[in-house]
Amino acid sequence: GFMSARIQTWFPFDIQICLNGRTWLAKQMSRAGVNYHQHENCFTWIENLPRAQELMKQQLSVPWPQLLDRIAAVVNPAHNRICRKRPQHYYWCLHQSEWATDVMFKDSTALAEIYPSLSLHAITKFSSPDVMRFLGRKAHHAFKGEIVSDFKNRPEGIRVKHRVKGNSIKMYDKAGCVLRVETTLNQPKDLKVFRPKQGDPEDKLAWLPLRKGVADIYRRAKLSEDSNMRYLDTLGTIEIRTPVGQIVKDICRPTSLKGKRVRALRPWSDVDSTLLRTVIRGEFAVTGFRNRDIRRLLYPVSDSSPIEGRRRSSSTTRLLRILRAHGVIKKIPKTHRYQVAKQGRLIITAVLAARDASVAQLTTAA
Repeated sequence: GFMSARIQTWFPFDIQICLNGRTWLAKQMSRAGVNYHQHENCFTWIENLPRAQELMKQQLSVPWPQLLDRIAAVVNPAHNRICRKRPQHYYWCLHQSEWATDVMFKDSTALAEIYPSLSLHAITKFSSPDVMRFLGRKAHHAFKGEIVSDFKNRPEGIRVKHRVKGNSIKMYDKAGCVLRVETTLNQPKDLKVFRPKQGDPEDKLAWLPLRKGVADIYRRAKLSEDSNMRYLDTLGTIEIRTPVGQIVKDICRPTSLKGKRVRALRPWSDVDSTLLRTVIRGEFAVTGFRNRDIRRLLYPVSDSSPIEGRRRSSSTTRLLRILRAHGVIKKIPKTHRYQVAKQGRLIITAVLAARDASVAQLTTAA
């Protein structure tokens, strides 16, 4: 349902509140005059999708402490009386958050045709680095957590789920015509938010661990949505029947950036393929990367001299300029960081898949 609340019957009277965003959205659309068809907690048809998305995003701008305090006053009406000598207020945090992205199909047949291929690919082809990249995590030798991918054959269809410590991303079909990808966060501290230090709002901003408090709810939603979209974008490349040569033909030709000629990419060369593998690494999925991040990975041996350090920095700048000119990466505004563009993900996926495929696999595909 829309909401449930539980109160601990002993001090300090903790309260747990569960909100269902889809049911909340249904009430919003009803008030806004937007017609829809609802099946349990998903929508199989919405009259005005852009308007529905606007209403959904309004949920993030709700003044959460005030809203939850009003609910707490109903659940625990004796709170003010108990704390009358020393007023106390509830500190609200997210014990668990789920952010679902629904892809609506016109009929169940269209989804049924492709879902078996999607679920099979997700459970057999997504490696541990892939799963960590979806969730914006860094894959490195010091990682001590467990990465698990499994599937469950439910009466309504197959559910595929990937877990990294307490966070997960899963895919399943709803009502026969809705493909849902859902990110669940239980341990936000493994992710980052650009904020000042705790207790010092005047301090300079830095990338710090994401908190459970409702102050970071907008960032949590953004990270979860990005996770879903990365998953869907990767699945989207499965059904693309365009030949690899067609996808990469433009990057194999010289182009220009700001009026200056830029050489063609050589995706089959060791230098350029290593560069492509580097920029798409999981740790860069959320916050992007800088010159020094890529330089550290391309040149794992430390700089032997200041001159060598400048040479490597210049070389990395030239390589990033080539990727930017070909639309593989894009600059994050007002920063020195870059991110892989949507078209860039498709290009890199195609190039790396072709490079890693065996002759037997290519022969079978042909």
